[in-house]
Amino acid sequence: MQQNVFQTLADPTRFRIVAALAEGEQAVGDLVRAVDIDQSGVSRHLRILGEAGFVTMRPDGARRLYSLRPEPFRAVDDWVQGYRRLWEGRLDRFDAALARRQSERKK
Repeated sequence: MQQNVFQTLADPTRFRIVAALAEGEQAVGDLVRAVDIDQSGVSRHLRILGEAGFVTMRPDGARRLYSLRPEPFRAVDDWVQGYRRLWEGRLDRFDAALARRQSERKK
């Protein structure tokens, strides 16, 4: 997992752009309205997201349509999965300890 992935998503504007694109392919003008910054700012953030592999662009006449690429999100999910096992194991042990404690109280 590249640290760059998290640095890319850590920016609040890029995070909002990703959230807007999660709803489907959008033109730059739609994203400008969704994130409430000027077109040059959206374009700059889209370039960064594109360089990091998060978005893809396809031309549609004069418009540029952007959409999310699934691969970097799968990589993030794979990385988190290792930690999920750790959390779930701890939660399972906590659940068992809580059940034992409740059982002891009933006695």
